[in-house]
Amino acid sequence: MEKLLTPAELLAENGSRPLLDVRSPGEFRRGHIPGAVSFPLFTDGERAQVGTIYKQQGKEAALALGLEFVGPKMAGLVREAQRIAPGKRLAVHCWRGGQRSRSVAWLLGMAGFEVQLLAGGYKNYRRHILENTGKTPPMLIVIGGRTGTGKTKILHELTRLGEQIIDLEAIAHHKGSAFGWLGEQPQPTVEQFENDLFEAMRGLDPARRVWVENESRSIGQVFLPDSFWAQMKAAPLLNIAIPFEARVQNLLDDYAHFSAADLELSFQKIDRKLGGLQLKNALEALRGGDFRAAAEIALHYYDKTYQHGLENNPSPAIRLLDFAHADCAQIAQNCIQLAENEFFTLHEK
Repeated sequence: MEKLLTPAELLAENGSRPLLDVRSPGEFRRGHIPGAVSFPLFTDGERAQVGTIYKQQGKEAALALGLEFVGPKMAGLVREAQRIAPGKRLAVHCWRGGQRSRSVAWLLGMAGFEVQLLAGGYKNYRRHILENTGKTPPMLIVIGGRTGTGKTKILHELTRLGEQIIDLEAIAHHKGSAFGWLGEQPQPTVEQFENDLFEAMRGLDPARRVWVENESRSIGQVFLPDSFWAQMKAAPLLNIAIPFEARVQNLLDDYAHFSAADLELSFQKIDRKLGGLQLKNALEALRGGDFRAAAEIALHYYDKTYQHGLENNPSPAIRLLDFAHADCAQIAQNCIQLAENEFFTLHEK
């Protein structure tokens, strides 16, 4: 009799046993459980062929073709499982907890492994996280500020001071602006971003506050889930202000080492809103090696965008912290002090 794990039980194990995802590589790339190991029973092409035969000729013909594909792989699958799980304890899942995962569980069980199946497969896991992402809202405090304020650096200083954070840009592999793709790995799919965000959230202590950077609903090509977006808009916002020259320098530190061609491409992404003259000036500055002038043009554009968003922000509490310096460690300490003095009562209500 198969041993089944619910998604909640699987997550509660916190990776104590390897989790094998036996779906095809393409399915895995579209979205997978964080920490799972891709262990495909079929290639993408083989899966497509089996699906076609199933539709055209029925279940028995599809099963026969599947066995033709899998038969020569069986010994290799066992060897790979032994490498991944030398203790011979693991869990397995496919899309819906059907034939693929059961076949692999049977094979590995015959090879002496203790195998548990994820009930309902990856589909059930997705249902679980989408239902639970907003069930226990974290006590969020949002760190805002104009482009170049160093919000991500402030977040990391908060971590160093023992605070909990969710680094949305790190999860999204994107810094949010038209320049945010520079220096980043390819973005996950929206589905994978949701999986990774849930994984980050479930590791938090719900009794303690959580800091997050102010973001648009979209971060590059991924989107915040509805429930999390609503939580951000209902959270207090600390609007950090530092001198304009310090923000220019932050942009130079973050982006001036990238090629002029990549920076030009980023400016061209905002050409309509930037305006033809400003785009022309920015491109000329880049081509002339004047990165400071280009950074100033970018800041003037993003300042207008940020101000519009701030004026329409529905946060129940917006506080301005205006600094004459850009010391992220000191700013983080001030943020904590303000949160302890004001915002804990807001969360109590």
